[in-house]
Amino acid sequence: MSTYEQGIELSVPVRTAYNQWTLFEEFPRFMEGVESVTQVTDIRNHWVADIGGVRREFDTEITEQTPDQRIAWRTVDGPQHAGVVTFHRLSDDSCRVMLQMEFDPDGFLESVADTLGFVRARVAGDMERFKEFIESRGTEEGGWRGEVPQHQVG
Repeated sequence: MSTYEQGIELSVPVRTAYNQWTLFEEFPRFMEGVESVTQVTDIRNHWVADIGGVRREFDTEITEQTPDQRIAWRTVDGPQHAGVVTFHRLSDDSCRVMLQMEFDPDGFLESVADTLGFVRARVAGDMERFKEFIESRGTEEGGWRGEVPQHQVG
């Protein structure tokens, strides 16, 4: 299992960053290799993505969600990964977003991509593209303010 951590400071309020991040179906606009994300329920999403040169489809489940603070997830099938993104207020008009993710490469191509640092570079690039995306807009396109307590997901 490989672990990645990436943080980025944004020149938008924490609420704006959080709200935009909850729009999972918009991820292909700034995440390289993500073809689509379909929100199936409040806590389940279906992904189609290119991981290490291999097209994958898998489902994720939100395991914890607290508005303006954190979103944690894990895969329920397909390539194994889990993570958390946290949102930290720096000022009224700025915040820091931290992503921590564990990824278990599946197969030769994904293992090579991970070993050569391609996955780490993709994560860093995705965070930079999120920064450009949200700062260029200055506001979120919507958002989900619901809460998912950790103990309710099974």
